Amino acid sequence: MHNGELAYMTVAELGERFRKEELSPVEVTEACLARIEAHDDRLNAFLTVTEEAARQAAREAEKELRQGNDRGPFHGVPVAFKDLIEIEGVPMTAASRVLEHNVSKVTATVVEKLREAGAVILGKTNLQEFARGPTGVDSHFGATSNPWDVTRIAGGSSSGSGAAVAGNIAAAGLGSDTGGSVRIPAALCGIVGLKPTYGLVSRHGLTPLSWSLDHPGPMVRTVEDAALTMNVIAGHDPKDVASAVVDVPDYTTALTGDVRG
Repeated sequence: MHNGELAYMTVAELGERFRKEELSPVEVTEACLARIEAHDDRLNAFLTVTEEAARQAAREAEKELRQGNDRGPFHGVPVAFKDLIEIEGVPMTAASRVLEHNVSKVTATVVEKLREAGAVILGKTNLQEFARGPTGVDSHFGATSNPWDVTRIAGGSSSGSGAAVAGNIAAAGLGSDTGGSVRIPAALCGIVGLKPTYGLVSRHGLTPLSWSLDHPGPMVRTVEDAALTMNVIAGHDPKDVASAVVDVPDYTTALTGDVRG
């Protein structure tokens, strides 16, 4: 199976294949890293690639799965985060010259939750500077191109996460949506983007555009993957003053195919 096939699989497919030992997190992570090296000079989806950390996380995930320690569907799955989501020790620029040399001192709750679920972090993705626009063009590090046609925009502000998922160089991405910043690039790149209900997903560690309007959310290939992501990232967080105290259901139970109502 070549790198494109490995990298194109959904979160659900990868999780199933990992558990059957038909694929390994190491080979899928290597496939994603190879595709980043081969294609990202044209896409400009990534601002930082945490290559060695990703390889180490993939090796650990593979070892745990083989020992029967299964953390769930994201265990061993390569993901990417919009570069206004903090990861301690990793550059966080918000695609701005102002933060060009900034390194995060904290880790966002959405990152911690996906790490606990066994996800492999590939790195940080490009965006419209400080998430303040819908095109993905205004980044200090250059515009992100649409994988379907590199002469066209990927949409913004979560342009890099949209392009990384649509371009088959990450199985899933995390973006943030204030006025369309997940939904626009998802629509333009032909993937699934979800703006969750306000307060359902913690904003802790998210560089704000508008505190009362910011929503971290999944950018994935299928509705099933969006539900699987929400199962991981949703829930109350005392570090976020606006975090809702609500029960989090298993979102996959709604995947019946019946949209009545």
